[in-house]
Amino acid sequence: MATSLHNLSQYDITTIPDASNMCFGIVVAEWNEEITGALLDGAVKTLEKHGALPENIHIKTVPGSFELIYGAHQMVLHGGYDAVIILGSVIRGETPHFDYICQGVTAGIARLNTTSEIPIIYGLLTTNDLQQALDRCGGKYGNKGDECAIDAIKMAKF
Repeated sequence: MATSLHNLSQYDITTIPDASNMCFGIVVAEWNEEITGALLDGAVKTLEKHGALPENIHIKTVPGSFELIYGAHQMVLHGGYDAVIILGSVIRGETPHFDYICQGVTAGIARLNTTSEIPIIYGLLTTNDLQQALDRCGGKYGNKGDECAIDAIKMAKF
């Protein structure tokens, strides 16, 4: 669904399971830190709002969005998490690098989701410009980090 038709931070609170007995891993890219930091803040606050204890939210950073695949895989292998959230931001530039990174991360996370015992939540913003990213990390379209946290709770309970 187009983000312009749905605010990323709005959801039916009555459909969210209690997360107080859940443990979450979050892998966040350092690249575009202004954006990814806001996504991380949204995800953590939303997990805690629904009962997740701060000590049960484990955050690891990776240099860029492509490394989110490896980071998520390591969390799956070694973490004991109920769900893992990946958070990154790729903004289109002048070269095809954008396409390769977006396709690679999407394929890598999809593969992990089909082979892992826990859900990996896809929180990669893929935008044409900085303003679109800002609009989706706490701006006029809400925060993709909020949406990812809700998805993680629901899928952990699945």
